Amino acid sequence: MRKPAPRPRRRQHIFVNAAQIVTSAGGPGARRGAEMRALEVLTDAAVVTRGDHIVAVGPRRELEKEYRVAKHIDCEGGVLMPALVDSHTHAVFGAPRAAEHELRASGVDYLEIARRGGGIHSSVRDVRARTEAELLGLARARVRRLASFGVGTIEVKSGYGLTLRDELKLLRVIRRLATELPIRLVPTFLGAHEVPLEHRETANRRREYIDVVIHEMIPQVAKQKLAIFADVFCETGVFTVAESREILLAARTAGLKLKIHADELTSSGGAELAAEVGATSADHLAAISDSGIRALGVAGTVATLLPSTMLFLGKPSQAPARRMLDAGIPLALATDFNPGTSPTVSLPLVMTLGVSQLRLSAGEAILSATVNGAAALGLADHVGQIAPGYSADLALFRISDYRELPYWLGARVCRTLWTRGKACDVHNLDIT
Repeated sequence: MRKPAPRPRRRQHIFVNAAQIVTSAGGPGARRGAEMRALEVLTDAAVVTRGDHIVAVGPRRELEKEYRVAKHIDCEGGVLMPALVDSHTHAVFGAPRAAEHELRASGVDYLEIARRGGGIHSSVRDVRARTEAELLGLARARVRRLASFGVGTIEVKSGYGLTLRDELKLLRVIRRLATELPIRLVPTFLGAHEVPLEHRETANRRREYIDVVIHEMIPQVAKQKLAIFADVFCETGVFTVAESREILLAARTAGLKLKIHADELTSSGGAELAAEVGATSADHLAAISDSGIRALGVAGTVATLLPSTMLFLGKPSQAPARRMLDAGIPLALATDFNPGTSPTVSLPLVMTLGVSQLRLSAGEAILSATVNGAAALGLADHVGQIAPGYSADLALFRISDYRELPYWLGARVCRTLWTRGKACDVHNLDIT
């Protein structure tokens, strides 16, 4: 009888000579409360990977002795961290919306631009006119730029189609990118990003669109397995709390996990709704109410804060991050990369804003962009930490102290990125 071929041995690598190894370790799940002050930073240490997983973290000399056959990866005095997690982006879109930037500078606010048919509606018209191939090419380049800053996991939303045909088109682009690129992509269905202009004439027409989202879009997204999450923009002038609840509950029934754009510009009850329906994350929250803070603190929903959005919109206030931390809410940071309100691909820049605008410590900002970003995507049990059993998603930065990552304003200091144990060229993201 012919013997089965032996399984190929998964190659071991040992990462050495890092000035610091920032692990973000501390067990599965999001960090909250005092845990946010407990960033683990190791010196004279090493990390061992086997295949696509981390197998050991500890003193360098001990691990070099134990793993003699492992291939050495010289970190050359840099800082080794978990690959960053960007848990909120709208990376699939067509043209930028630079004209709106000037409009806001002249005093026209975000909601007024939307009422005039701009904002999201402008991107919707553009996306509907583009082919899937065009959108794929544009998104491919943008996701690569996002990842080049040391990001190994990126959430990407639909939401610029607002018809069944065009929402599915956007989600297919995300699925295609996930197969092409070494980056882990998490797809989110956001058909409830806005009520399209053609459904705004009457209350009946508005209701028709909500029914399309619930009875046509969600079932097809679930059937074709095109998304993990469903999201809704719960905001004054967009979807009400009651409408958002109906959409989210339909998505949950269909097997999708839940996210919510909540309390971005006005205190609309979005945070309370996120807690009520058990959303994995509530995002934005610049206008969160006291009751919303209490609700999220009890629920354990991750609050994903997007400070670059408020900065770009010229708003004088940011989410009350320190009050939220004191209430025991786990915080994440993300870019909100989109063409209208946050055209940045730099998660480290957002971490800078986390320190300077939200008053986080450097350690809190790093935890918010690693383990808590993973928690905002339901991935904290295997992504976002350097710990045995976790995915070998690592980023090596050309800095000597972890506090420099949110210090160098807008700089790209990532030298090498590894996803699932494979090194990526951060300039073109080819697997090597």
